[in-house]
Amino acid sequence: MDARDDLIVNDQYSLDAHHSEEDGKKIRKKIWMVTAILSIITIVEVGFGIVKPKTGFDIYSGAWAGVQAFYIILTLVKAAYIVLVFMHLGDEQKNLKWTILGPYLLFIVYLLFICLTEGSYIYDMLEKYA
Repeated sequence: MDARDDLIVNDQYSLDAHHSEEDGKKIRKKIWMVTAILSIITIVEVGFGIVKPKTGFDIYSGAWAGVQAFYIILTLVKAAYIVLVFMHLGDEQKNLKWTILGPYLLFIVYLLFICLTEGSYIYDMLEKYA
């Protein structure tokens, strides 16, 4: 018997790693569900990106801001879902979720504020000197 064999046999984690067929079905169902949700969001984003330019949005119109907000929201939903599922954050307690996600949400709000503030300043300067 190798020295490594007794470590593997005595390791409780490796003994608990076996799943029943029922657990395997649940895991495979969850994987397919995650794949479907992320695929649907991506298909909506790409489809909207294909259809949107044909509608002739003016980049200075309110509709263009709606398009940008739509993409930002879908991207954030997809990113949050990836973090919750693949990083197993969805299995944690509510306080830990907010401890991890809170600073990111605050940072996103800050970035949006900076983008809107600086974007409006640049637009005002272009209008003033154009």
